[in-house]
Amino acid sequence: MAQGTVIHVAPEQPTHAVCVLGTETQLDVFGSAPKGCTSFSISASPGVAVDVAHGPPAKKNPTGSSKWPLDPGLEVSLRMRAASSNTGDQKVQISYYGPKTNPVQALLYVTGVEISLRADTTRTGKVKPTTAGKNQRTWTWGPRGQGAILLVNCDKDSPNALAMDCADDKILNREDMQDMSLVTLSTKTPRDFFSKHQLVLHVAKSEMDKVRVFQVIRSKQFLGYRVILGPQKPSQPLELPGGQHSTDFYVEGLAFPDANFPGLISLTVSLLDRSNPELPEALVFQDSVAFRVAPWIMTPNTQPPKEVYVCRIFENEDFLKSLTDLAKKANCKLTVCPMEESMEDQWMQDEIEIGYIQAPHKEMHVVFDSPRNRGLKEFPIKCLLGPDFGYVTRGPQTGGITDLDSFGNLEVSPPVTVGKKRYPLGRILIGDSSYPSAKSQEMHQALQDFLAAQQVQAPVKLYSDWLFVGHVDEFLSFVPVHPKGFRLLLASPRSCYKLFQEQLREGHGEALLFQGVKKKRQQKIKDILSNKKLREHNSYVESCIDWNREVLKRELGLTERDIVDIPQLFKLHSDYTGTLKAEALFPNMVNMLVLGKHLGIPKPFGPIINGRCCLEEKVRSLLEPLGLHCTFIDDFTPYHLQHGEVHCGTNVRRQPFAFKWWHMVP
Repeated sequence: MAQGTVIHVAPEQPTHAVCVLGTETQLDVFGSAPKGCTSFSISASPGVAVDVAHGPPAKKNPTGSSKWPLDPGLEVSLRMRAASSNTGDQKVQISYYGPKTNPVQALLYVTGVEISLRADTTRTGKVKPTTAGKNQRTWTWGPRGQGAILLVNCDKDSPNALAMDCADDKILNREDMQDMSLVTLSTKTPRDFFSKHQLVLHVAKSEMDKVRVFQVIRSKQFLGYRVILGPQKPSQPLELPGGQHSTDFYVEGLAFPDANFPGLISLTVSLLDRSNPELPEALVFQDSVAFRVAPWIMTPNTQPPKEVYVCRIFENEDFLKSLTDLAKKANCKLTVCPMEESMEDQWMQDEIEIGYIQAPHKEMHVVFDSPRNRGLKEFPIKCLLGPDFGYVTRGPQTGGITDLDSFGNLEVSPPVTVGKKRYPLGRILIGDSSYPSAKSQEMHQALQDFLAAQQVQAPVKLYSDWLFVGHVDEFLSFVPVHPKGFRLLLASPRSCYKLFQEQLREGHGEALLFQGVKKKRQQKIKDILSNKKLREHNSYVESCIDWNREVLKRELGLTERDIVDIPQLFKLHSDYTGTLKAEALFPNMVNMLVLGKHLGIPKPFGPIINGRCCLEEKVRSLLEPLGLHCTFIDDFTPYHLQHGEVHCGTNVRRQPFAFKWWHMVP
């Protein structure tokens, strides 16, 4: 609620006060009573409503006015019915009575003013009229929640801008303005009111570097904007005319929620009395609007694809042709980053994650740039940042990072329900170590803090440090399926051994893995099955995946029916610390590109049985009955031999959720 002051009256001496429409102002009748008085009556002009919180009147006299006893529990409040035309044009008279004293009069002259700070607190995309009495100070979640929403203005709407729009203190064009939230201050006062009063707009000093406020300047020849609040500027006195007036402000967010910033910002207007130049200004009234900065939201594989990104490098021309065909089937745009932009860094998935931010009036895609900063370092800024495509990054920009800070180690599930708890935007999945040690790796704390602070996709930690590269996309993926909505795909050595054993029993033990692959030693099914060391390696890998399987079932509310095991074998070899880590023995099929029902799966070069790859046939038999279409893409030389696959080398901009994030309850 908006807050006003308490009015103290003085018998035999007029008191002057200001009351704001829509608020209740307390009148101190008991504390102002002359000595010896035991009761009072009160009357007021038609423009003032008086409420007495007390028992029934003690006595009714013939004139119709009521007397109330004076006691400490007495509460008297005033409400203005309309704004005053002139200063002090409304009157309240209090009469005090005592058994041994004559009646004593106290007069109060009241000026009613309208001061209303309005924003889109109902989240309809439009600013609706409200009164100062409406509670706008709090921000609440849920479909019936209230509170305004602020976007971080992190795109670049003008081609002439040198950086993100929030990096400057200008509104460069209409598109820039549309990324901001409108706030309107409406006032209605006597003409001379602001000669003795002042309105000040302000934010907390702890929030001033998180927000910037522009005031609209209108004249017959000119429409402009000036910065009034922002970094190093927490408050601004407003020069306003008397009478009825409306002033517009545009508010932009400067920072996303993070470990030291919950995302809440209050914009407050204060009314100050400066009628006595010999005294400090006195606070008369305050009203606030609470904003929450919109979180950065990831989109899972189940959201419709809009655009695929991939790098052109030496030796991936055939890969690009296959990807072009797949994108056409999925009716999806394909953007190829040229070699001079990628600097021979083909790992598009590791460099960026494309999500979005959303307010009721606007949404935009935002690329989250990882701190890995290799050849693709400049790609998100040079090629993605632009109109309605924002940018954010976290973590150290030089040194201090690990493989787990790349965004192949950052995934998100489709929407899930866990018990009675709904996650309508899914849950973020990140890879971690099993426990901290001198050799273990984990995602940088700055990245973890940022992801957790968004609140709407509560992160889940998985165990991924057992992998040579260490990314969660090396053992899991999600595909869209109706009516459940999705299936979780998990890499499975157990499933692969079972398949090869079936082929051995059917007399195909001589069939070769890697047949047709140049400069790669071919392996027979029977030799793979008899390789004890490889069995031990994959038994260990299976135990790691099984651990994650149980975590995913628990944290995403899944059952075994929601999981599809994709046959895959791994091998262990030492990393730079001498620790044994796992990587795929043949192209890792779970590391696929999901474009709606069309799947771009790494071609495994499995044993050929009756003219067909038995691994491909097995995966088709698992996924095509679910309505999915499998396309196997040869990524062996440009990606697999460099410790990655199709998913690692691509990225996808997807359609945002239809569900509005503010309707959920984290």
